[in-house]
Amino acid sequence: MSTPAVFTVEDLRHWKGSAPLQLAVLGDPVAHSASPPMHMAALEACGLLHTYGRIHIRPEELPEAMRLLKESAFIGVNLTIPHKTAVLPFLNAVDPHARIMGAVNTVLFKEGRLTGFNTDGKGLTRAIAEDFGVDLGALRVLILGAGGGAGRAVALQCALEGCPKITLVNRTREKAAALAEEIASLPGLPQPPPIVTALGADSVTLSAHLEATDIILQCSSVGMKDGDPSPLPLRFLRREHLVYDTIYSRPTQLLADARTVGARSSNGLSMLLHQGALAFEIWFQRAAPVEAMRTALRLFRASAA
Repeated sequence: MSTPAVFTVEDLRHWKGSAPLQLAVLGDPVAHSASPPMHMAALEACGLLHTYGRIHIRPEELPEAMRLLKESAFIGVNLTIPHKTAVLPFLNAVDPHARIMGAVNTVLFKEGRLTGFNTDGKGLTRAIAEDFGVDLGALRVLILGAGGGAGRAVALQCALEGCPKITLVNRTREKAAALAEEIASLPGLPQPPPIVTALGADSVTLSAHLEATDIILQCSSVGMKDGDPSPLPLRFLRREHLVYDTIYSRPTQLLADARTVGARSSNGLSMLLHQGALAFEIWFQRAAPVEAMRTALRLFRASAA
């Protein structure tokens, strides 16, 4: 019998200590995840005889799933939507950085204990350094889609890195304003703290804020579907901007517009790569084979195109 592309909680119920996997990504949905080919390439490059797969877990199944995975001698899991916050009650410990972020995307199973980590923000920091050759903390940042989810994680990381100016833009300004208040109360902020501004997507001052922006971080879902417009008018982009779109599944209009004006740009594949590399380092306490993981991601993306 061939191995299924996606496992379910029903599969977990029958493993009873003899699981075909030792690592997995849990999500709802999860069939699209690029994590398995990336991590399988890393395991192979390091000569580790483990298997990484996808497990489709619905929200109401998460408590049982975490218990069953613990009983199946798992090494660890990654978590994606909608489990990053919901998993917190089922963990024995949470890394301080993940506690600040309020979400977990990586769990280490060790000696009967489950410890949660968050590699989202640190993965972005590594991606920006690699793609643009600059320190994220030195940049004035404008975040599109700063109402929650990826936008929230990115905004908190920018604040912790010491970005001097953070402009939060969201379709619903009230959500951006709530995030700005959250940033102001973060423990351990570098001094002086960042200047944080919350704007609606239709704000008349958006253009002025972009004049004082070094990097645009696109964190909304706009661009995931064919025909989606850019979340930012072309006339607002300048050649001096760095443009990073966290969407990696397809070319987006924002990145096309960035190329039109001659701005340097990149997509979220590098963030996914470094999030995964950090997770690998947590599980195995050794440097991740980043180039092998990068090659696997590129091949996966090309095959899905």
